[in-house]
Amino acid sequence: MSDYAGSAVDAARFSRDGYLVLPDFLPASLVARLSPEVDHWVGTGLRQRSIDACRRPEEFGPPPVVELHMSAHGELAVHPPLLKLLGELLGPHFVFHHLHSDRRPAGGSGKSWHHDYEQRPQRDRTHPMIHALHYIGGLEPAMGGLALLPGSHREVAEKDARAQLGTAVLPGEVLVDALPPRSTVILHSALFHTRRAAPGPVEGAGFRYMIDASYCRTGPGVQWPPVKPYWRQVLAVARERGLARSMWPNLFEERHFRAYETDHEGEGPLA
Repeated sequence: MSDYAGSAVDAARFSRDGYLVLPDFLPASLVARLSPEVDHWVGTGLRQRSIDACRRPEEFGPPPVVELHMSAHGELAVHPPLLKLLGELLGPHFVFHHLHSDRRPAGGSGKSWHHDYEQRPQRDRTHPMIHALHYIGGLEPAMGGLALLPGSHREVAEKDARAQLGTAVLPGEVLVDALPPRSTVILHSALFHTRRAAPGPVEGAGFRYMIDASYCRTGPGVQWPPVKPYWRQVLAVARERGLARSMWPNLFEERHFRAYETDHEGEGPLA
């Protein structure tokens, strides 16, 4: 499915449910290069350094390396079939927001019900924001599943409005816990979801790899809040690498963002 370009049917389903599940979406050649980059990002402490820079910027300052410095991660952010699909779902004008990369052991912890739509205070859903969750190694029950609440992206609610429920099973939810490698789940960022912990460590189960890339519709008078204090650095790296090329010249432009708010929670666990 690496040549996937979206369709009117998919756009209608996304509008209704708030998500699309795309098995085998990424090319094997790209994933083969992404996996060692994630291992390097996590294993050398670069991921933790990026988190520290978000949570305690006065102490740590900007990180020396960001995810888009890595060759395959940069290619993933502008993967042509992904951008074509985003054009179907967001419209012709959108901007890259952020990218997180992580690797978790099988049987790891969960994360309470939440959404990731960046708006303070939450007041409308006129301009969609999308999270592309790339499960490069796939998903299996031993790794912990992704539970989704279809249609909840149409609510106007704070991110933690369902946090008191923990990772409980909710009526009408959809559980995604079996995906082949190279799969992607596209979420409207306002869709409530949870990472449900696996029952416990399972012998032979591999790491749970997940790379989360986010994009937002742009328009007159719309400026998005950044999630990282060093957001300008991230966009600059993308521009210096020429990632957007001529097809998406505004993908990494700073003018679509407002100033970073110092009370932001910083980078947290991924879905």
